[in-house]
Amino acid sequence: MKAPRDEIGKALIALKAKGYPVVAIDSDLASSTRTDQFQAAYPDAFFEMGIAEGSAMSFAVGQALEGNIPFYVNFAMFVTGTAWTQLRQACYAKANIKLVGSHPGMDDGPDGASHHALEDLALTRVLPGITILAPADAEEVEAAFEQAARIHGPVYIRVAREPMPVRDKTRIPRVSDIAAVEDSGNDFAILYEGTVLEQATGGYQQLLAEGKTGKLIHVATLKPFNRRAFLELVSGCPRIATIENHTINSGLGGQVAEVLAEEGHSARLIRLGTQDTFTESGNSRQLKEKYGISAAALCNALR
Repeated sequence: MKAPRDEIGKALIALKAKGYPVVAIDSDLASSTRTDQFQAAYPDAFFEMGIAEGSAMSFAVGQALEGNIPFYVNFAMFVTGTAWTQLRQACYAKANIKLVGSHPGMDDGPDGASHHALEDLALTRVLPGITILAPADAEEVEAAFEQAARIHGPVYIRVAREPMPVRDKTRIPRVSDIAAVEDSGNDFAILYEGTVLEQATGGYQQLLAEGKTGKLIHVATLKPFNRRAFLELVSGCPRIATIENHTINSGLGGQVAEVLAEEGHSARLIRLGTQDTFTESGNSRQLKEKYGISAAALCNALR
């Protein structure tokens, strides 16, 4: 088990070592987001902006205009929500900024609803021109950061806080777009964004143990959404479930629902995530269980 957010600082250091003109921007959370590791290695390329998220976003745009590749790293709630107006303007300007949201969904469990980023995918997906990446396990973070650095324009990378299993890459390589990481048949298809790798995998394995066959699909790039690849993957599946550490509205479940409706697809869709509600304070794993983001909930929905 490894926590993906523990790789954030290492991924930034790796980019810098490869010659990318990376700078890191922080809002008083460097130890929590692990950007303090980058600060120690490259202090002149690290900027502490304090608890002033709008100013930090504007500063990131300025760094991009100067030819740098700024990575603004903050809790997902603040980097997408608190600074949304400045982010919208950055997207309008097609600024070459990279946003990293740690502690997404209910990962910041004890801090409660004010810190639970259950709308960040919706807030970013609605903005024209932004790319949304959702790497899963810790070993995928560095490659996702380099993928972002190679994209000219705004990118949002969602990075889980909680420790989770590391998928065996000798069987299926890292997914950079959308792909089935397991495929045993067509009874069902499960689509997940990276931060619920553990829950999606657990549900898939339980269904296999019950004699069902299906596909486990990682959506590593939520925007732009690869509609053609998605439709090919779910072709022939009568039941489709999405699971996300996010509200079911306008995130992964919303994206899939839109495509199925527009294409007239006959599959039954079940969306797992929070159901249009604010969440409570508590242990993040227990909270996900309570709000239906779990392997058991996934199995019950697809049975």
